[in-house]
Amino acid sequence: MTLELLCWTRTGQILGESLHSQKEVHLRTGGIIPTVAQQLHRENIERVVHEALQRSNVDAVQLSAVATTVKPGLALSLGIGLEFSQRFVRKHNKPFIPIHHMEAHALTVRMLQPVSFPFLVLLVSGGHSLLAVARGVDDFLLLGHTLDEAPGDTLDKVARRLSLIKHPQCSTLSGGQAIELLAKDGDRTRFRFRTPMGQTHNCCFSFAGLRNQVTMAIMKKEAEEGIRQGSLLSCVNDIAAATQHTVASHLAKRTHRAILFCKANSLLPGKKPHVGAVWRSCKQSVHPQGFVHRH
Repeated sequence: MTLELLCWTRTGQILGESLHSQKEVHLRTGGIIPTVAQQLHRENIERVVHEALQRSNVDAVQLSAVATTVKPGLALSLGIGLEFSQRFVRKHNKPFIPIHHMEAHALTVRMLQPVSFPFLVLLVSGGHSLLAVARGVDDFLLLGHTLDEAPGDTLDKVARRLSLIKHPQCSTLSGGQAIELLAKDGDRTRFRFRTPMGQTHNCCFSFAGLRNQVTMAIMKKEAEEGIRQGSLLSCVNDIAAATQHTVASHLAKRTHRAILFCKANSLLPGKKPHVGAVWRSCKQSVHPQGFVHRH
């Protein structure tokens, strides 16, 4: 939900939370449709907040503040959370704290590891990808971002083009989850996709070109196997493995460039600076949330 209303103790412990998944609806619609997501948020946000308060055994009047995600993300969904929060804080006379959700994710690593500022962070999600130096709680130096689409979006689109919803193992999975599952049994060397931006000397990302490569490979295999779009190819596991590997390789290479840039410009102290990665999905093949490495 765009509104993340949590009840905390002074030591940072979560007293109560409530989650609502819209996954099944989005699977039926073939992906996230902004207007559908907006309506689902509108229908469920009040119940979810009420459940969170109940489970925490905290009354609304006892809250010290309300923090809500305001950017970046789907504007229609964010608007529902913002509208609800503003009504809530006016009703209960509470301070309102706007949250930049990518900055918040960048700081989650400090909840899991003793990481001091500054540190380099790679943030990857279904809708975003960026590299930044976290210099403080609200102080970030942006080094690179996606120039077109995010990796999660690319994987979802590849999964739709492969019609993985028809695969017996993938009918209840999102696109990215389906790609990851099939990639485990695939041969990534059967399809050698070029890693994007190999000659571009910055820290930005691009995934649209990779998706075009994958689409061309799919069309070629469909012609070879004599099947139409919408039917399952015999090599879906291999395409999934090659796609996932190239996405991971692109992320790793751009992160390496960012590390070199930081070293050259003395942006990170010490000989072995911290590098954190936050990947907001199930894709363990790339990196789990809260990964920390000393480079």
